[in-house]
Amino acid sequence: MGRPQTIDEYIEGFAGQGREMLGQVRAMAREAVPEASEAIKWGHPAWVHPSGTILFMVSGHAKHANVVFTPSTREAFDADLADFATGKGSVKLPYGQPVPGDLLRQMIAFRMREHENDGVLWT
Repeated sequence: MGRPQTIDEYIEGFAGQGREMLGQVRAMAREAVPEASEAIKWGHPAWVHPSGTILFMVSGHAKHANVVFTPSTREAFDADLADFATGKGSVKLPYGQPVPGDLLRQMIAFRMREHENDGVLWT
């Protein structure tokens, strides 16, 4: 199979805990930002604001999933992310551990505000 064309295809490319976590993140994202559309961007699931700006992306890996925000969103939650490995804009979610739904919902809400109120685009 080539590159996934839909988020369903992307998630189906994983097995076990990876598929489960990606599905949980997707369900949480749909609930948190129902107005966002889902798309594949650079080969990964992305949630896109009605304005066309990417809000955040998800990528699955061998032992973890990454949720990727703008660096400004990720930095705003440094204290809350002390127990997670992070990158410039990413949060690593190890498979087999619960999805931090409340924290991700807060981060999504922050990202929405920074885009809608401050005009922060995707980096």
